[in-house]
Amino acid sequence: MPTSHRVVIAVFPDVDLLDVTGPAEVFTLANRVTDGRAGYEVRLAGPEAGPVVTSAGVRLVTDLTFAEVGAAVDTLVVPGAVDPSPDGPVARVDDTVVEWVRATAPYARRIASVCVGAHVLAAAGLLDGRRATTHWSTAAQLAAEYPRVRVDADPIFVRSGRVWTGAGISTCMDLALALVAEDHGEEPALAVARQLVMYLRRQGGQSQFSVPLSRPAPARRDIDELRVFITEHLDGDLSVPALAERMCLSERHFARVFRQETGTSPAAYVEAARVETARRLLETTDEPLERIAAATGMGSVETLHRAFRKQISTTPAAYRRRFRTAS
Repeated sequence: MPTSHRVVIAVFPDVDLLDVTGPAEVFTLANRVTDGRAGYEVRLAGPEAGPVVTSAGVRLVTDLTFAEVGAAVDTLVVPGAVDPSPDGPVARVDDTVVEWVRATAPYARRIASVCVGAHVLAAAGLLDGRRATTHWSTAAQLAAEYPRVRVDADPIFVRSGRVWTGAGISTCMDLALALVAEDHGEEPALAVARQLVMYLRRQGGQSQFSVPLSRPAPARRDIDELRVFITEHLDGDLSVPALAERMCLSERHFARVFRQETGTSPAAYVEAARVETARRLLETTDEPLERIAAATGMGSVETLHRAFRKQISTTPAAYRRRFRTAS
């Protein structure tokens, strides 16, 4: 007899559609690739019975009301919803959903939030003292509103004990695949990834955005163009004197303008861009570390090691072992 894993996914008005359907598809496919042995039973639960209009305008129909779920839950999945604003999306926290999550969480073996659903977990007190992630666009909001949460805006998902938080959008499937792997091992999770035609079953520590996207967009076009130049010339001279000369500015003035426009120093930006490209090469090629160091402008394996230790707290070799894409 297969082990029963009842997955309850919260749905409510304006919930992000993919945050619901992505995990549901992963769990359903896990049943299929294991001939039912995975034992996942996916149920949608909402404040009321009947249809729920998602953010995409597509209607979902609840299987259960919140009141009917009770203690019959193995994995509780909490998606999110956002409200638009002139400054970008703002995570919505519905008190009804928060109260239900707070009451239901003690009965669940594990709890997982998808995208801005982390804000609901935080409001329910489930992330206090824990490291957590969310979609990069609302990470600052999460950190400001819930100072007891250790917000990390970089990884695509984070596990802290029985609580998982995901970055959202397509990463909801990476998170769900990790839950399948926890329950049944790597083989079924990889089989599901193949069914979904996913290029790679990404691990949680991988970044949810690139270096240029992780920085504020510069108001100055010349600085934005310089960021593109840096990305395309990582093996060149990207020292402050060289970049300042390219911008026709004094070194001091250039450094001040660059920090003002990007929120970081030129040297820190260049190093982060080089590490990002090195990570991609480690994930997708078998190039030796010497060539990767040269291609990214770090010059030596020693410098590559030092940058990796500083940026992501691991070594290039360890990173490759964990994240290398199968040929």
